[in-house]
Amino acid sequence: MGSELTYKKAGVDIGEGERFVSLISPMVKETFRHEVMTDIGSFSALFKLDITGYKEPVLVSGTDGVGTKLKIAFMMDRHDTVGIDLVAMCVNDILTSGAEPLFFLDYFATGRLKPEKAAEVIEGIAEGCKEAGCSLIGGETAEMPGFYSEGEYDLSGFAVGVVEKDKIIDGSDIKEGDVVIGVASSGLHSNGYSLVRKLFFDIKKMDVATYIAEIGTSLGEELLKPTRIYVKAFNAIRDKIRVKGMAHITGGGIPGNLPRILPEGVCANIRHGSWPVHTIFKIIEDVGNVPYEDMKKTFNMGIGYIMVVPGNASEDAVTTLNRAGYKAFIIGEIEKGGKGVRYS
Repeated sequence: MGSELTYKKAGVDIGEGERFVSLISPMVKETFRHEVMTDIGSFSALFKLDITGYKEPVLVSGTDGVGTKLKIAFMMDRHDTVGIDLVAMCVNDILTSGAEPLFFLDYFATGRLKPEKAAEVIEGIAEGCKEAGCSLIGGETAEMPGFYSEGEYDLSGFAVGVVEKDKIIDGSDIKEGDVVIGVASSGLHSNGYSLVRKLFFDIKKMDVATYIAEIGTSLGEELLKPTRIYVKAFNAIRDKIRVKGMAHITGGGIPGNLPRILPEGVCANIRHGSWPVHTIFKIIEDVGNVPYEDMKKTFNMGIGYIMVVPGNASEDAVTTLNRAGYKAFIIGEIEKGGKGVRYS
């Protein structure tokens, strides 16, 4: 008889999976809100809708991934930041409805599970959940030999939040004279990395260790900066100033995302030079000879989140956000016109 074939010999080590769960349990439990009813390791996660302050709660959900930014993590062999990106991409989306993030679930898939490396990823997810004020109540770890390249993995997530029905923010009452407030991004966030990798690594033959004097850090460190989470920014302003609409500036930039919250009959006039553009975007544009129109439609260009407020509240909004630790700028106005964005 030939040698026995086991699941472990086929590439899946259940023991390593169990060790991984033991590694992440303490950090996951640190994210638990009081509404969490199940411990890590259950077949499903229970969350009690015992949420004070809501009379007619509406659940808001969103899902996303990190995209090819993961390739930078592989190149750097650094995995403690992409989990923050994952949470940010999900909670920033549901936040646009005015939702309070409640809980988060992740999906981590790899060819061969390396518990310490995977735990670094979960550490970032837990950090993002704490920043957003939500619980990491569950997830799935899939080990799929032969499906992923050695040392690589994929990452996706799912967030659920809650908002009072009569306080849902959908942009429907945005009107002429309202003001567009831009809240600064931390850098590239998690979009445009296919262009970025093509430029720096394929065309320019640069390395993640290449020092970029204009930025004062290595290329890899800059590209791995986590996506900013804007939950605390909204919390700082929600009870003080009426926010009519919010947009998470992801792939498509401001022109591709801001129109999603504008009602018919109005457009946003965005003013050039009304906020500082991060150096990394200028480098990409110059080094890659990327047309400015493409830059605007691919990257956030330094604005990661937008809030639309009444004109007479705009200065207070900026002041409040700045005091909360978020750089904010008046970047435009709402005008009559065809639904969309124009620059002046």
